Amino acid sequence: MEISLKPESDLFDPTPAHRELREVVRKFSEGPLREQARHGDESEKFNIDLFRRLGSELGILGLTVPEDQGGAALGPVAEVILHEELSKSDPAFTLSVLAHEILFVNNLSVNGNDAQRKKYLPGVISAQKIGGMCMTEPGAGTDVLSLTTVAVKKGDRYVLNGSKAWITNGYEGDYFLVYAKMDNSSNKSITKFIVESAYPGFRVGKKEEKMGMRASSTAVLSFEDMEVPAENLVGEENRGLVSMMRNLEIERIALAAQSLGIAERCIEVMAKYAVSDRSSFGKHLIEHGQIQRLVSESYADWSAARCLVYHTAGRLSPNVRNSTAAAAAKLVATQMAERVGRNAIQVLGGNGYSREYPVERLYRDAVLLSIGGGTNEAMQKNIANDLIKIFAGPSH
Repeated sequence: MEISLKPESDLFDPTPAHRELREVVRKFSEGPLREQARHGDESEKFNIDLFRRLGSELGILGLTVPEDQGGAALGPVAEVILHEELSKSDPAFTLSVLAHEILFVNNLSVNGNDAQRKKYLPGVISAQKIGGMCMTEPGAGTDVLSLTTVAVKKGDRYVLNGSKAWITNGYEGDYFLVYAKMDNSSNKSITKFIVESAYPGFRVGKKEEKMGMRASSTAVLSFEDMEVPAENLVGEENRGLVSMMRNLEIERIALAAQSLGIAERCIEVMAKYAVSDRSSFGKHLIEHGQIQRLVSESYADWSAARCLVYHTAGRLSPNVRNSTAAAAAKLVATQMAERVGRNAIQVLGGNGYSREYPVERLYRDAVLLSIGGGTNEAMQKNIANDLIKIFAGPSH
Protein backbone atom coordinates (compact mmCIF):
# COMPACT_ATOMS: atom_id res chain seq x y z
CA MET A 1 0.00 0.00 0.00
CA GLU A 2 1.36 3.43 -0.95
CA ILE A 3 1.01 6.06 1.76
CA SER A 4 3.48 8.65 0.55
CA LEU A 5 2.26 12.19 0.01
CA LYS A 6 0.51 12.56 -3.36
CA PRO A 7 1.74 14.02 -5.58
CA GLU A 8 5.26 13.61 -4.27
CA SER A 9 6.89 17.01 -4.16
CA ASP A 10 10.29 17.89 -5.55
CA LEU A 11 11.67 17.52 -2.04
CA PHE A 12 11.39 13.75 -2.37
CA ASP A 13 11.90 13.32 -6.13
CA PRO A 14 13.73 16.44 -7.33
CA THR A 15 14.30 15.24 -10.93
CA PRO A 16 12.79 12.72 -13.37
CA ALA A 17 15.91 10.59 -12.81
CA HIS A 18 15.15 10.43 -9.09
CA ARG A 19 11.53 9.45 -9.78
CA GLU A 20 12.68 6.73 -12.16
CA LEU A 21 15.15 5.47 -9.56
CA ARG A 22 12.40 5.24 -6.94
CA GLU A 23 10.19 3.23 -9.29
CA VAL A 24 12.99 0.80 -10.14
CA VAL A 25 14.05 0.27 -6.53
CA ARG A 26 10.46 -0.01 -5.28
CA LYS A 27 9.68 -2.74 -7.82
CA PHE A 28 12.76 -4.68 -6.74
CA SER A 29 11.99 -4.13 -3.05
CA GLU A 30 8.36 -5.20 -3.20
CA GLY A 31 9.22 -8.20 -5.38
CA PRO A 32 12.29 -10.41 -4.92
CA LEU A 33 13.66 -8.58 -1.87
CA ARG A 34 10.47 -8.86 0.17
CA GLU A 35 9.97 -12.50 -0.78
CA GLN A 36 13.24 -13.57 0.87
CA ALA A 37 13.36 -11.16 3.83
CA ARG A 38 12.04 -13.52 6.49
CA HIS A 39 14.28 -16.35 5.31
CA GLY A 40 17.31 -14.06 5.44
CA ASP A 41 16.48 -13.08 9.01
CA GLU A 42 16.02 -16.68 10.13
CA SER A 43 19.07 -18.07 8.31
CA GLU A 44 21.25 -15.07 9.22
CA LYS A 45 22.76 -15.06 5.73
CA PHE A 46 23.38 -12.17 3.35
CA ASN A 47 21.78 -12.83 -0.04
CA ILE A 48 24.79 -12.25 -2.29
CA ASP A 49 23.04 -13.35 -5.48
CA LEU A 50 20.29 -10.79 -4.94
CA PHE A 51 22.87 -8.15 -4.08
CA ARG A 52 24.72 -8.71 -7.35
CA ARG A 53 21.52 -7.93 -9.24
CA LEU A 54 21.67 -4.37 -7.89
CA GLY A 55 24.79 -3.86 -9.96
CA SER A 56 24.40 -6.18 -12.94
CA GLU A 57 20.69 -5.57 -13.64
CA LEU A 58 19.63 -2.38 -11.89
CA GLY A 59 22.90 -0.45 -12.09
CA ILE A 60 22.30 1.42 -8.82
CA LEU A 61 25.52 0.90 -6.85
CA GLY A 62 27.24 4.14 -7.79
CA LEU A 63 24.54 6.71 -7.20
CA THR A 64 26.84 9.44 -5.88
CA VAL A 65 29.75 8.58 -8.19
CA PRO A 66 30.38 10.95 -11.14
CA GLU A 67 29.50 9.63 -14.57
CA ASP A 68 33.12 9.71 -15.74
CA GLN A 69 33.89 7.23 -12.93
CA GLY A 70 31.06 4.91 -13.96
CA GLY A 71 28.36 6.20 -11.62
CA ALA A 72 24.98 7.91 -11.88
CA ALA A 73 25.92 11.31 -10.36
CA LEU A 74 22.56 11.66 -8.58
CA GLY A 75 23.86 12.73 -5.18
CA PRO A 76 22.76 12.12 -1.58
CA VAL A 77 19.00 12.36 -2.26
CA ALA A 78 19.32 9.29 -4.49
CA GLU A 79 20.95 7.44 -1.60
CA VAL A 80 17.99 8.34 0.60
CA ILE A 81 15.59 6.99 -2.02
CA LEU A 82 17.58 3.76 -2.36
CA HIS A 83 17.88 3.06 1.35
CA GLU A 84 14.32 4.13 2.14
CA GLU A 85 12.72 1.92 -0.50
CA LEU A 86 14.87 -1.16 0.19
CA SER A 87 14.33 -0.89 3.95
CA LYS A 88 10.58 -1.18 3.56
CA SER A 89 11.19 -4.85 2.80
CA ASP A 90 14.56 -5.87 4.24
CA PRO A 91 16.55 -3.41 6.38
CA ALA A 92 19.30 -5.97 7.03
CA PHE A 93 19.98 -6.48 3.33
CA THR A 94 19.93 -2.70 2.99
CA LEU A 95 22.52 -2.31 5.74
CA SER A 96 24.96 -4.41 3.72
CA VAL A 97 24.16 -2.27 0.68
CA LEU A 98 24.94 0.83 2.78
CA ALA A 99 28.31 -0.54 3.88
CA HIS A 100 29.16 -1.26 0.26
CA GLU A 101 27.62 1.77 -1.44
CA ILE A 102 28.34 4.53 1.11
CA LEU A 103 31.23 3.32 3.22
CA PHE A 104 33.32 2.00 0.33
CA VAL A 105 32.07 3.19 -3.08
CA ASN A 106 31.20 6.79 -2.19
CA ASN A 107 34.20 7.08 0.13
CA LEU A 108 36.68 5.91 -2.50
CA SER A 109 35.08 7.99 -5.25
CA VAL A 110 35.45 11.18 -3.21
CA ASN A 111 38.80 10.54 -1.54
CA GLY A 112 40.74 8.16 -3.77
CA ASN A 113 43.04 9.04 -6.67
CA ASP A 114 42.45 8.29 -10.33
CA ALA A 115 44.47 5.07 -10.30
CA GLN A 116 42.62 3.75 -7.25
CA ARG A 117 39.22 4.60 -8.73
CA LYS A 118 40.13 2.94 -12.03
CA LYS A 119 41.28 -0.22 -10.28
CA TYR A 120 38.56 -0.69 -7.68
CA LEU A 121 35.36 1.16 -8.65
CA PRO A 122 34.30 -0.95 -11.67
CA GLY A 123 34.17 -4.14 -9.60
CA VAL A 124 32.16 -2.66 -6.73
CA ILE A 125 29.78 -0.63 -8.92
CA SER A 126 28.97 -3.79 -10.90
CA ALA A 127 28.61 -5.75 -7.61
CA GLN A 128 31.12 -8.34 -8.73
CA LYS A 129 33.10 -7.31 -5.68
CA ILE A 130 31.76 -6.47 -2.21
CA GLY A 131 33.09 -3.53 -0.25
CA GLY A 132 33.10 -2.38 3.35
CA MET A 133 34.82 -0.09 5.81
CA CYS A 134 36.88 -0.87 8.91
CA MET A 135 36.85 1.82 11.57
CA THR A 136 35.41 0.43 14.82
CA GLU A 137 37.67 -1.60 17.10
CA PRO A 138 37.04 -3.64 20.27
CA GLY A 139 38.14 -0.64 22.34
CA ALA A 140 37.27 2.20 19.98
CA GLY A 141 33.71 2.77 18.83
CA THR A 142 32.31 6.28 19.01
CA ASP A 143 35.70 7.31 20.41
CA VAL A 144 37.37 6.68 17.06
CA LEU A 145 40.59 8.48 17.99
CA SER A 146 41.32 5.66 20.44
CA LEU A 147 41.85 3.12 17.66
CA THR A 148 45.03 1.07 17.99
CA THR A 149 45.49 -0.53 14.55
CA VAL A 150 48.99 0.55 13.48
CA ALA A 151 50.57 0.97 10.05
CA VAL A 152 54.35 1.02 9.62
CA LYS A 153 55.98 2.14 6.36
CA LYS A 154 58.54 -0.35 5.06
CA GLY A 155 59.90 0.50 1.63
CA ASP A 156 57.14 0.37 -0.96
CA ARG A 157 54.65 -1.17 1.48
CA TYR A 158 52.81 -0.53 4.71
CA VAL A 159 52.56 -3.26 7.32
CA LEU A 160 49.31 -3.25 9.32
CA ASN A 161 48.65 -4.88 12.66
CA GLY A 162 45.46 -4.68 14.69
CA SER A 163 41.82 -5.75 14.76
CA LYS A 164 38.45 -4.30 13.83
CA ALA A 165 35.04 -5.11 15.29
CA TRP A 166 31.42 -4.93 14.11
CA ILE A 167 32.42 -4.82 10.45
CA THR A 168 29.43 -5.07 8.12
CA ASN A 169 30.16 -7.34 5.12
CA GLY A 170 33.16 -8.64 7.03
CA TYR A 171 32.48 -12.23 6.01
CA GLU A 172 31.78 -11.64 2.33
CA GLY A 173 33.79 -8.51 1.58
CA ASP A 174 36.54 -8.34 -1.02
CA TYR A 175 37.71 -4.75 -0.51
CA PHE A 176 37.79 -2.61 2.63
CA LEU A 177 38.79 0.92 3.52
CA VAL A 178 40.78 0.51 6.72
CA TYR A 179 41.59 3.30 9.16
CA ALA A 180 44.84 3.04 11.12
CA LYS A 181 47.42 5.13 12.91
CA MET A 182 50.96 5.51 11.70
CA ASP A 183 53.50 4.32 14.22
CA ASN A 184 54.80 7.88 14.62
CA SER A 185 51.51 9.78 14.39
CA SER A 186 49.84 12.01 16.94
CA ASN A 187 46.74 10.87 18.81
CA LYS A 188 44.49 12.82 16.46
CA SER A 189 45.99 11.60 13.18
CA ILE A 190 44.43 8.77 11.17
CA THR A 191 45.50 7.23 7.88
CA LYS A 192 43.31 5.34 5.40
CA PHE A 193 44.20 2.34 3.20
CA ILE A 194 42.50 0.14 0.62
CA VAL A 195 42.82 -3.47 1.78
CA GLU A 196 41.92 -6.62 -0.11
CA SER A 197 40.69 -9.63 1.82
CA ALA A 198 43.05 -11.80 -0.24
CA TYR A 199 46.12 -10.14 1.28
CA PRO A 200 48.24 -12.47 3.46
CA GLY A 201 47.66 -11.61 7.10
CA PHE A 202 44.01 -10.67 6.63
CA ARG A 203 41.92 -12.75 9.05
CA VAL A 204 38.16 -13.12 9.43
CA GLY A 205 37.21 -13.87 13.02
CA LYS A 206 34.01 -14.15 15.00
CA LYS A 207 30.68 -13.64 13.26
CA GLU A 208 28.38 -11.77 15.62
CA GLU A 209 24.98 -13.18 16.61
CA LYS A 210 22.66 -10.19 16.70
CA MET A 211 19.22 -9.15 17.90
CA GLY A 212 18.37 -7.69 14.49
CA MET A 213 19.89 -6.98 11.07
CA ARG A 214 20.56 -10.71 10.94
CA ALA A 215 20.68 -10.98 7.16
CA SER A 216 23.70 -8.67 7.16
CA SER A 217 26.92 -10.27 8.34
CA THR A 218 28.93 -8.55 11.07
CA ALA A 219 32.41 -9.84 11.81
CA VAL A 220 35.67 -9.25 13.63
CA LEU A 221 38.60 -8.72 11.27
CA SER A 222 42.25 -8.82 12.21
CA PHE A 223 45.48 -7.90 10.46
CA GLU A 224 48.67 -9.77 11.29
CA ASP A 225 51.75 -8.28 9.63
CA MET A 226 49.52 -7.60 6.64
CA GLU A 227 51.41 -5.90 3.81
CA VAL A 228 49.55 -3.23 1.85
CA PRO A 229 51.06 -1.70 -1.32
CA ALA A 230 52.03 1.95 -0.92
CA GLU A 231 49.74 2.87 -3.82
CA ASN A 232 46.78 1.79 -1.66
CA LEU A 233 47.29 4.73 0.68
CA VAL A 234 44.16 6.89 0.30
CA GLY A 235 45.06 10.55 0.47
CA GLU A 236 48.07 11.41 2.62
CA GLU A 237 49.48 9.90 5.77
CA ASN A 238 47.87 11.25 8.95
CA ARG A 239 45.20 13.14 6.95
CA GLY A 240 42.34 10.63 6.98
CA LEU A 241 40.25 12.10 9.80
CA VAL A 242 38.58 14.85 7.77
CA SER A 243 37.54 12.51 4.96
CA MET A 244 36.27 9.99 7.50
CA MET A 245 34.05 12.59 9.17
CA ARG A 246 32.79 13.84 5.81
CA ASN A 247 31.73 10.34 4.80
CA LEU A 248 30.05 9.80 8.17
CA GLU A 249 27.60 12.57 7.28
CA ILE A 250 26.20 10.80 4.24
CA GLU A 251 26.27 7.51 6.17
CA ARG A 252 24.08 9.07 8.86
CA ILE A 253 21.67 10.33 6.23
CA ALA A 254 21.45 6.81 4.75
CA LEU A 255 20.80 5.31 8.21
CA ALA A 256 18.07 7.90 8.70
CA ALA A 257 16.62 6.86 5.33
CA GLN A 258 16.55 3.26 6.48
CA SER A 259 14.52 4.42 9.47
CA LEU A 260 12.03 6.06 7.12
CA GLY A 261 11.53 2.84 5.18
CA ILE A 262 11.07 0.77 8.33
CA ALA A 263 8.52 3.23 9.71
CA GLU A 264 6.52 3.45 6.49
CA ARG A 265 6.20 -0.32 6.23
CA CYS A 266 5.12 -0.52 9.89
CA ILE A 267 2.47 2.15 9.28
CA GLU A 268 1.20 0.30 6.22
CA VAL A 269 0.90 -2.96 8.16
CA MET A 270 -0.75 -1.50 11.27
CA ALA A 271 -3.15 0.70 9.28
CA LYS A 272 -4.33 -2.18 7.09
CA TYR A 273 -4.70 -4.41 10.14
CA ALA A 274 -6.69 -1.81 12.07
CA VAL A 275 -8.86 -0.70 9.16
CA SER A 276 -9.80 -3.99 7.51
CA ASP A 277 -8.26 -7.07 9.15
CA ARG A 278 -9.27 -6.86 12.80
CA SER A 279 -12.45 -6.01 14.69
CA SER A 280 -12.96 -5.68 18.44
CA PHE A 281 -16.11 -5.08 20.47
CA GLY A 282 -18.14 -4.92 17.28
CA LYS A 283 -15.97 -2.24 15.65
CA HIS A 284 -13.04 -2.11 13.32
CA LEU A 285 -9.92 -1.63 15.40
CA ILE A 286 -9.31 1.80 13.86
CA GLU A 287 -12.55 3.08 15.40
CA HIS A 288 -11.10 2.82 18.90
CA GLY A 289 -9.50 6.01 20.18
CA GLN A 290 -6.30 4.50 21.52
CA ILE A 291 -5.64 2.73 18.22
CA GLN A 292 -6.32 5.98 16.36
CA ARG A 293 -3.71 7.69 18.52
CA LEU A 294 -1.04 5.05 17.81
CA VAL A 295 -1.66 5.06 14.07
CA SER A 296 -2.04 8.81 13.62
CA GLU A 297 0.95 9.76 15.77
CA SER A 298 3.06 7.24 13.89
CA TYR A 299 2.07 8.75 10.57
CA ALA A 300 2.72 12.31 11.78
CA ASP A 301 6.13 11.34 13.24
CA TRP A 302 7.15 9.62 10.02
CA SER A 303 5.99 12.51 7.81
CA ALA A 304 7.97 15.07 9.82
CA ALA A 305 11.12 12.96 9.93
CA ARG A 306 10.90 12.29 6.20
CA CYS A 307 10.87 16.00 5.41
CA LEU A 308 13.91 16.60 7.63
CA VAL A 309 15.93 13.75 6.10
CA TYR A 310 15.24 14.74 2.49
CA HIS A 311 15.79 18.43 3.23
CA THR A 312 19.19 17.64 4.75
CA ALA A 313 20.21 15.26 1.96
CA GLY A 314 19.38 17.88 -0.66
CA ARG A 315 21.94 20.20 0.89
CA LEU A 316 24.87 17.80 1.15
CA SER A 317 27.65 17.28 -1.37
CA PRO A 318 31.33 16.31 -1.25
CA ASN A 319 32.16 20.01 -0.97
CA VAL A 320 29.30 21.04 1.32
CA ARG A 321 29.32 19.72 4.87
CA ASN A 322 26.56 19.98 7.46
CA SER A 323 27.42 17.75 10.38
CA THR A 324 24.77 19.35 12.61
CA ALA A 325 21.91 18.66 10.20
CA ALA A 326 23.12 15.12 9.44
CA ALA A 327 23.30 14.33 13.15
CA ALA A 328 19.85 15.84 13.71
CA ALA A 329 18.34 13.86 10.85
CA LYS A 330 19.76 10.60 12.19
CA LEU A 331 18.69 11.39 15.75
CA VAL A 332 15.11 12.27 14.81
CA ALA A 333 14.56 9.51 12.24
CA THR A 334 16.04 6.61 14.21
CA GLN A 335 14.13 7.48 17.38
CA MET A 336 10.98 7.83 15.29
CA ALA A 337 11.43 4.40 13.70
CA GLU A 338 11.70 2.71 17.08
CA ARG A 339 8.53 4.45 18.30
CA VAL A 340 6.60 3.56 15.17
CA GLY A 341 7.78 -0.05 15.27
CA ARG A 342 6.71 -0.36 18.89
CA ASN A 343 3.34 1.20 18.06
CA ALA A 344 2.83 -1.27 15.23
CA ILE A 345 3.48 -4.20 17.55
CA GLN A 346 0.98 -2.77 20.04
CA VAL A 347 -1.72 -2.25 17.41
CA LEU A 348 -1.35 -5.82 16.18
CA GLY A 349 -1.23 -7.21 19.72
CA GLY A 350 -0.16 -10.85 19.79
CA ASN A 351 0.14 -10.88 16.02
CA GLY A 352 2.65 -8.05 16.23
CA TYR A 353 4.80 -10.20 18.49
CA SER A 354 4.74 -13.15 16.09
CA ARG A 355 6.80 -13.80 12.97
CA GLU A 356 3.66 -14.08 10.87
CA TYR A 357 3.80 -10.31 10.51
CA PRO A 358 6.99 -8.36 9.67
CA VAL A 359 6.72 -5.69 12.36
CA GLU A 360 8.68 -7.58 15.03
CA ARG A 361 11.57 -8.04 12.59
CA LEU A 362 11.40 -4.42 11.49
CA TYR A 363 11.43 -3.26 15.11
CA ARG A 364 14.47 -5.40 15.92
CA ASP A 365 16.25 -4.02 12.87
CA ALA A 366 15.37 -0.43 13.79
CA VAL A 367 17.21 -0.65 17.12
CA LEU A 368 20.60 -0.94 15.41
CA LEU A 369 20.12 2.36 13.57
CA SER A 370 20.36 4.28 16.85
CA ILE A 371 23.81 2.75 17.38
CA GLY A 372 25.50 2.49 13.98
CA GLY A 373 27.22 5.45 12.37
CA GLY A 374 27.70 7.02 15.79
CA THR A 375 25.32 6.43 18.67
CA ASN A 376 22.39 8.76 19.20
CA GLU A 377 24.07 9.93 22.38
CA ALA A 378 27.02 11.00 20.23
CA MET A 379 24.61 12.78 17.87
CA GLN A 380 23.21 14.73 20.82
CA LYS A 381 26.71 15.68 21.93
CA ASN A 382 27.72 16.73 18.40
CA ILE A 383 24.63 18.90 17.97
CA ALA A 384 25.16 20.55 21.35
CA ASN A 385 28.83 21.25 20.60
CA ASP A 386 27.94 22.78 17.23
CA LEU A 387 25.30 24.98 18.84
CA ILE A 388 27.81 26.13 21.44
CA LYS A 389 30.13 27.26 18.64
CA ILE A 390 27.29 29.12 16.94
CA PHE A 391 25.80 30.89 19.93
CA ALA A 392 28.62 31.26 22.44
CA GLY A 393 30.91 33.28 20.21
CA PRO A 394 34.70 33.12 19.84
CA SER A 395 35.34 33.84 23.52
CA HIS A 396 33.70 30.60 24.70
